[in-house]
Amino acid sequence: QHYKSITFIEHNMSNSEAPVGSKRKSRVSDKDTPSTNHVKRHPVPVKEPVMAELAPECAAGIIVKFRDVTAAAYRTKSGIQKTPLVKSEALSAILGCELYLKKEYELRTGSFKERGARNALLKLTDEERKKGVIAASAGNHALALAYHGGLLDVTVTVVMPVVAPIMKISQCQEMKANVIVHGASIAEAKDHAMTIVEKSGQIYINGYDHPDIISGQGTIGLEICSQVEDVDAIIVPVGGGGLIAGVAVAAKNMNPDVKIIGVEAVRCKSFTEALKAGKPVRAATHVSLADGLAVPTVGLNAFVTAQPLVDKVVTVSEKAIALAILRLIEIEKAVVEGSGVVGLAALMDGLLPELAGKKVVTILCGGNIDTTVLGRCLERGLAADGRLLSFTVVVKDAPGGMNSLTQMLTDSGASIKDILHERAWLLEDVFAVRVRCMVETRNSEHTEHVKSMLASNFRHVEFIGMCDHSTDTPNGP
Repeated sequence: QHYKSITFIEHNMSNSEAPVGSKRKSRVSDKDTPSTNHVKRHPVPVKEPVMAELAPECAAGIIVKFRDVTAAAYRTKSGIQKTPLVKSEALSAILGCELYLKKEYELRTGSFKERGARNALLKLTDEERKKGVIAASAGNHALALAYHGGLLDVTVTVVMPVVAPIMKISQCQEMKANVIVHGASIAEAKDHAMTIVEKSGQIYINGYDHPDIISGQGTIGLEICSQVEDVDAIIVPVGGGGLIAGVAVAAKNMNPDVKIIGVEAVRCKSFTEALKAGKPVRAATHVSLADGLAVPTVGLNAFVTAQPLVDKVVTVSEKAIALAILRLIEIEKAVVEGSGVVGLAALMDGLLPELAGKKVVTILCGGNIDTTVLGRCLERGLAADGRLLSFTVVVKDAPGGMNSLTQMLTDSGASIKDILHERAWLLEDVFAVRVRCMVETRNSEHTEHVKSMLASNFRHVEFIGMCDHSTDTPNGP
């Protein structure tokens, strides 16, 4: 009743009836598989607020202009470094396009959020600076405000939910921000922040929909167009919509022929839902490797700015995100968070075939990933790449029984990562033991070889979850 995907290993299984090389597949929903969505144009009621909790500057449907972005670039040039944009020869050969990587994760706090944060802080009046600013954020926006608030001598308060990574909470405190940990989600943290605003008069800076934030993020588009001549397409991660709105304004004004393509995680399709409805609407959000994109409702300012300029939006699976994180580490030696790799994931997953042979830039927008989460991502990436195999096999519970299995795996070149004996559930044969094992292989072809070898030499073998993450069900704990 509570879990969408579950497999029971029956204690009374009749092993004598199991066929050689038998498999058991867990039931996985194919709901919410990756999709592509070409943008449909809808008239937008610009003056209609869609969320009661929006800060005043985010409730009027303000369209950010090119002059706002260029002004932001001039305003922030002394405090924001120009990030590298490099061609990846290896990934270009693999993907069949001329791929450039915009390395926003190399900024001081590890993400593009610094651009908008510094721009917004610099535009404060003297009176607003005295009051200080406040924001609700689980990570990158909080870090950006804390860092640049310290540089500009502006008091910064950040409300972070209890699920925010401890590392990011500590970093904000080290940067002298007033950190309040409150709420089980970012929505609850925001509600608390708005309550504080009513009492203190602090200036609330929305992390993705404040016009000055959008203008600041747009400076990435200016840099891209100056760094890559005649770029054909820019692929942008989409969460609340501020990044793609700013980049689209800048890039389309400098190169009207450039294609702006947004990429969302399949577990939070808020921009896709907004395009369908013609206005921001609340979308279902679920836990994702691209946690920074899990914004249930896109910003109204961001949406009305981006909608006429975005050419296409696609959604990517958790499998593709995990595999993209792995590829960047292995090929580019770059540690990028799940939110930052979705553009590469879309290319690797074949969702953008029209970009073959084109000059393409994908924005690696952040690198703030916890080490524990990184370990999980790498393991899932290995599984998605067909380089992890999990199985159970019945061997003799006698001297040499285990040796026959381990020696066979050794001879095949597979590396054992985990192994477990299960005696209690094997009731038919007291002189046998079921062994649950996970091994690492070189590639999917090697995995198939190991599977064939096990099926040929052991009568009772069952392969579990063989790197099948092609569907991403959003249900579960």
